[in-house]
Amino acid sequence: MEFIHPFLDGNGRMGRLWQTVILMNKYPVFEYLPFESLISETQDDYYKALMLSDQTANSTLFIEYLLNVIDNSLSELLRFNGKKLTAKERLEYITSIGIKEFSRKDYMDIFKNISSSTASRDLKKGVDEGILKINGEKNKTKYTLLKIFTS
Repeated sequence: MEFIHPFLDGNGRMGRLWQTVILMNKYPVFEYLPFESLISETQDDYYKALMLSDQTANSTLFIEYLLNVIDNSLSELLRFNGKKLTAKERLEYITSIGIKEFSRKDYMDIFKNISSSTASRDLKKGVDEGILKINGEKNKTKYTLLKIFTS
């Protein structure tokens, strides 16, 4: 049997997409967890766990790897939601988690301890600094990420 590299067949990405969709359906917080980024940061561990699970015909190592990624991702999210952040820190975080388009409500769902007016000020700052592009008006307004926040 010929080995097909995961980047060529796309099954890994499709599997992670379905994993995220299923988790988001039950727990909406998973929409804001950057699985792909965390997996790419630990890519060697990902492939090692996948290979060992395949070789032993036992998925335990791979499941443990994924649970560790989820745990680290949730810890990161809780660390941000557990402390008072500046507008700059909130904008840096929103650009780091890979959400390409979002509403003010989505922003407030991520940063639950800020007011509506604080969210509006943050997003205006993002637009003014060329980090975000604004589309639409009033309750149909969406923000599109243009670039990574830099100081």
